[in-house]
Amino acid sequence: MLVLITYDVNTEDESGKARLRRVAKQCVNYGVRVQNSVFECIVDGAQCRMLKEKLSNIIDEERDSVRIYYLNEKQKQKIECLGVKKGISMEETLVF
Repeated sequence: MLVLITYDVNTEDESGKARLRRVAKQCVNYGVRVQNSVFECIVDGAQCRMLKEKLSNIIDEERDSVRIYYLNEKQKQKIECLGVKKGISMEETLVF
């Protein structure tokens, strides 16, 4: 399956900078960097669960955010969030 992983790690202190490097290193192990904090990964279900668990163990859930977008036919519009949840809900109405 194709997944898009985006992350925002708070780097105000040295521990945040270390987390940022560790998150990027894990993503490099599974995919290709397409922007600074965006990776495209082709993984199977087991690899995806393993990556999600590794990222969850790295981030500070009070300060950091990882979003995983599943881009395959079976799981259209599925988004998973780890840590700080920012963004829109696919079920909510958007008003501009």
